[in-house]
Amino acid sequence: MAALWSLRNVVHSARIGLAASALLMIPALASGGDTPPGDRLNISMDEARLVRLPERVATIVIGNPLIADASLQPGGVVVLTGKGYGATNFIALDRKGNALLEKIIEVRGAIDTVVVYKGVNRETYSCAPNCQPVIAPGDLQQFYNQILVQTTTRSTQASSSSSSR
Repeated sequence: MAALWSLRNVVHSARIGLAASALLMIPALASGGDTPPGDRLNISMDEARLVRLPERVATIVIGNPLIADASLQPGGVVVLTGKGYGATNFIALDRKGNALLEKIIEVRGAIDTVVVYKGVNRETYSCAPNCQPVIAPGDLQQFYNQILVQTTTRSTQASSSSSSR
């Protein structure tokens, strides 16, 4: 019986060790591993960042527009906006289709974000400086919809009051 108990402990310890090893590898995999830090652009969710492009850029490409959006502006500037969590690629091409710039865009949550878990349900708040609910993918659907309706209503009222002036 003692040998069986000992074998179970060895198997359990091996599983824990394997799980811990896998968890330690996640940051390397998530960071792209082979992508040099200078080739990454970090953007917070729902924030914009200005990036100066090389001369002669004619076309810009975003690998996954659900993660980031790009808007080419006059003067060789692009506005990148974080749309969803994750990473995608960004390519700037000249008129002949040659790649002038290639970067990885990584969209993360804002540093002032607090996530509250109520069992398996999740709610997200922006705490800058006071905590207020925000619309965030992954939140409980009922919470998400409630905040979305309130935000849309407020935005609509603000737009209609400013256009009536």
